[in-house]
Amino acid sequence: MSEEENTEDVTPEETPEAAVEESPAAEETVEEIPAAEASEASAGEELVEGEVEGAEGSGEVEVEEAATEAAEAIVAREEKKPQSDLPSGADLEPLVEPEPEVELSAEELAAREAEEEERAAREAAEADQDDDAPVARPAPVALAKDSRFIATGKRKRSVARVIVLPGDGAITINDREIDEYFPRARHRTIVNSPLVATGYESNVNIKIRVHGGGISGQAGAVRHGIARALTEVDPELRAELKRRGFLTRDARAKERRKAGLKKARKRPQFSKR
Repeated sequence: MSEEENTEDVTPEETPEAAVEESPAAEETVEEIPAAEASEASAGEELVEGEVEGAEGSGEVEVEEAATEAAEAIVAREEKKPQSDLPSGADLEPLVEPEPEVELSAEELAAREAEEEERAAREAAEADQDDDAPVARPAPVALAKDSRFIATGKRKRSVARVIVLPGDGAITINDREIDEYFPRARHRTIVNSPLVATGYESNVNIKIRVHGGGISGQAGAVRHGIARALTEVDPELRAELKRRGFLTRDARAKERRKAGLKKARKRPQFSKR
């Protein structure tokens, strides 16, 4: 029993020594493997770094070339585009929100239709009545030296006696020049409108006596008298003057005051007490 125990005791002691003796060889193999792997890894890293550097260099060149081409294309497009003073987006149509539909009653629909019909009739009348249309006789008639045409014009309470004589276009009103009697250009335009429409503004002299009413009423009366006198000079001018409304008598006048009233229709306030 003692010998067997001794052998059993020695065997475990020898096992670590054998393991220790074998361990250097294992360490040598372990050390050799990492050295080879390290050399291969370093060689691989160098190759990868070279490839990455080459790829980076080629990529940078391609990016620079693409950016240059894009910039040249933008410059060419801007040069071809027509220059305009309007801001960008001015040619775009604004967004308009649709108006909500509102149901109209029968009376409102009838009123709208009537307004549309009146507007259409008015536009048609304006198209037919063109003030720039040529007159009936563009060439004025030459007046004899001793000719004399007299007519009377009226507007409201104003009355004008007009005498048309051959001359160079002078107009006298109550022995005064037209610029002095009618300082406003509007009134002078009213007086000269029949002469300008018929082409007689520089072929006749006109003497006028006017009274009654105000300055505007007198200008309308003078125009009415001149238009009537021109129809005596050339009867063919009547259609043109009538179409322009120069022969129409404006009979409007201020209504007279009645007894018991403050004005024509204004009544005093009623007092119960």
